[in-house]
Amino acid sequence: MSNLEADILRKLREGDGDAFTSVVETYQTPVYNLCYRMLGNPQEAEDAAQETFWRAYSNIKRYDEGRSFITWLLSIAAHYCIDQQRKRRLPTFSMELIPDEIVPGSTPDPENTFNKSEEERVMRRVLSTLKPTDRAAIVLRYWYEMSEEEISESLDLSVSAVKSRLFRARKQLAEEWKSEHPESANSERKCHESPAF
Repeated sequence: MSNLEADILRKLREGDGDAFTSVVETYQTPVYNLCYRMLGNPQEAEDAAQETFWRAYSNIKRYDEGRSFITWLLSIAAHYCIDQQRKRRLPTFSMELIPDEIVPGSTPDPENTFNKSEEERVMRRVLSTLKPTDRAAIVLRYWYEMSEEEISESLDLSVSAVKSRLFRARKQLAEEWKSEHPESANSERKCHESPAF
């Protein structure tokens, strides 16, 4: 934790409103992105991000300074989103998987653009088939590059449970992807002579 972050968190614990504003400004993008990837709806993601910051502010005295602040904050967001998904008991919506920043190529390539958008649509649908906690583990691992130990802390799971969930979720994603793209799976096997996804 940087000295600046430690100073802001100290002020936040003392009830300084400017410190809270600084925390929101600093972390609003990663918190919103996680909520959006979990819930798939911009308005719900915005509400979830606001609730995350409110819960963090209300529970700041419980924050363990030995733990990464962003990991703690994202764990609040992930738990809230998981609860929201369980409450609605409806099929989960697709998640946005487009990178946060897209750098356009020097020349337009409509075919490549179409293929990419089609793959992203399929990937969003495939990811929406995962259980909420499995989806949270995948999002934290591959979009936030958290270690298995950090995911374990964030989701209140053992490290072995995280490994198991990641393995199961990757396997399910591979099977779903292959069912959506049987021709690409077969051609990859021919090229690489491997049944692996």
